[in-house]
Amino acid sequence: MPSRTKKMGTSLIALLMIATLILAACGPAPEPETVVQTVVVEVEKEVEKIVTQEVEVEKIVTEVIEKEVTIVETVEVEAEAPAGARGSCGTVTLLYWQAVSMVNAYLSGGTKDIHAGSVVLESLARYNESGQLVPWLAAEIPTLDNGGISEDLMSITWKLKPDVLWSDGTPLTSADAVFSAEYCLDPEMGCNALSNFQDVESVEAIDDLTFKVNFSQPKPFPYGPLVSSTSPIIQKAQFEDCMGARAQECSDQNFYPIGTGPYKVQEFKANDVVVYEVNENFRDPNKPCFSEVVMKGGGDAPSAARAVLETGEADYAWNLQVEPEILSAMEAAGKGKLIASYGTGVERLMVNFTNPDPDLGENRSKWTEDNQFPHPFLTDPAVRQALSMAIDRNMLSSRLYGFAGRPTCNVLSGPTIYASTANDACLAQDIEGANALLDEAGWVPGSDGIREKDGVRLSILYQTSTNSVRQSTQALIKQWWEQIGVETELRNIDSAVFFGGDPASPDTYGKFYADIEMYTNSFDGTDPERYMGNWAKEEISDESNQWLGNNIPRWWDPAYEELIAEFAVTADFDKRIEIAKAQNDLLVQNYVMVPLVHRGDVSAHANSLLGVRMNSWDSELWNIADWTRASQ
Repeated sequence: MPSRTKKMGTSLIALLMIATLILAACGPAPEPETVVQTVVVEVEKEVEKIVTQEVEVEKIVTEVIEKEVTIVETVEVEAEAPAGARGSCGTVTLLYWQAVSMVNAYLSGGTKDIHAGSVVLESLARYNESGQLVPWLAAEIPTLDNGGISEDLMSITWKLKPDVLWSDGTPLTSADAVFSAEYCLDPEMGCNALSNFQDVESVEAIDDLTFKVNFSQPKPFPYGPLVSSTSPIIQKAQFEDCMGARAQECSDQNFYPIGTGPYKVQEFKANDVVVYEVNENFRDPNKPCFSEVVMKGGGDAPSAARAVLETGEADYAWNLQVEPEILSAMEAAGKGKLIASYGTGVERLMVNFTNPDPDLGENRSKWTEDNQFPHPFLTDPAVRQALSMAIDRNMLSSRLYGFAGRPTCNVLSGPTIYASTANDACLAQDIEGANALLDEAGWVPGSDGIREKDGVRLSILYQTSTNSVRQSTQALIKQWWEQIGVETELRNIDSAVFFGGDPASPDTYGKFYADIEMYTNSFDGTDPERYMGNWAKEEISDESNQWLGNNIPRWWDPAYEELIAEFAVTADFDKRIEIAKAQNDLLVQNYVMVPLVHRGDVSAHANSLLGVRMNSWDSELWNIADWTRASQ
């Protein structure tokens, strides 16, 4: 019944577009103006506002969504960036204190590498600062109505913009797009963006500018492959000898990719600095304004913040995970301003379901189908639950994050329409209950107060990246765990190493040679299907995927796999919300991970830097081609 299928798909696409308008952003704003009004919004238009009140949908069509809505909007008006000739703005300095280790997003060790790549490599479409999907290298977003999505939802056809050139002057073609998909789908490659290509059966070129993605089953939300900064198009001519297991060995390609973006890499020093120069073949002859971009790594978040907000030595500082009172004091110096918004980032504890004992050698933290190397005590659900119950999330949020953090019990905390309420009990710390739970499970305090059972001590190695907020979090959690008879050794690792992609390093978060580790995880865009697929069995991080699999805890559940499969073929929007919440609840209630804080993204830029539009749904550097310098 094609007509019914088309209606379902159209409704989904429209509803996903409307969902982006009910997302609330948060950040400091000078003297914001509060406006209450009734408006009619056309989704195709770019709307720069923060919507904080629920939206009622009265009429939905695919291309234009009309709705009567009463909103409370907070508007911050920034002076429009002056137009400037290409390269006329000099150098812009970015401080990414978690130093970049890769410019190829497909082999990235974390967000900083994806951002570094987004300056050079582009995708078919990206998410703007409002969470709306906008065409980038594509001429338009394919839909059912324009014929880009098949009526049976089994394929999506993309048309590239004409006359787009790679930085070496050769034309971008559909062959590059087809190759990019094949590159990531190679089973020996260990692609970090594999979830973007879920259910992709084949990708075929139709002509030089047109290609089709075929799915193995109906795909109600087909905007995964080659969409957003996590899944760019790479040049076939440059990467065709870097397929599969050879991907990691191609240093020139991974450090100096040929791209279609506004800049190209001039100099790359792993875990130190990336210097970009203007791509003279960029499609807009008037952009970018800056002739050079310097992305400097190393140091720490407070130093990066200070360099922008107090001393004016740099133009932009990313990921300012710094105590709120310190940031506010720095901003008072008047050199720059903080920018923040809430996306999908959640600071969490990851629980290792495998045994990280070094005595196991090559079997350390190894998952096997028959569970040969289970964790000696974290496989006990009572232990995992007690660890969660002992944590005071409200204190962590208020003391260490301030305006940029909210306590949460969910892995999927944003967009808010997907946030479950089934786990809210975790918001109340319960030391007494945690102790009672461990008593009941047979974990008995020893002479030193540390609980034991069958000769196994509750002794935890808890690791994270080096950062003042994270070390403060560790210290507090260690105290709380001591109160329930758990011994905790704290370990912090340099961010460039912890989030690095070196498969030989024992200290990466993907290796997970510890009992508990902590970091923030998030996803691009507003649809969580691909993100919630990260905890599939095929995503388990091990040597077969160069330790780049997204299932870091090495946990899997057939019931969860069934939800992944159901999500992939479900068009009804309300049902998709229901499935996403069910997935979240399975993860949280099995204590596969322990959510702590829904983190706002916080960065800072110099007062003289214009055109920055903070984006929690894609790369923060998504519109760097539009950045300019204020006239002095």
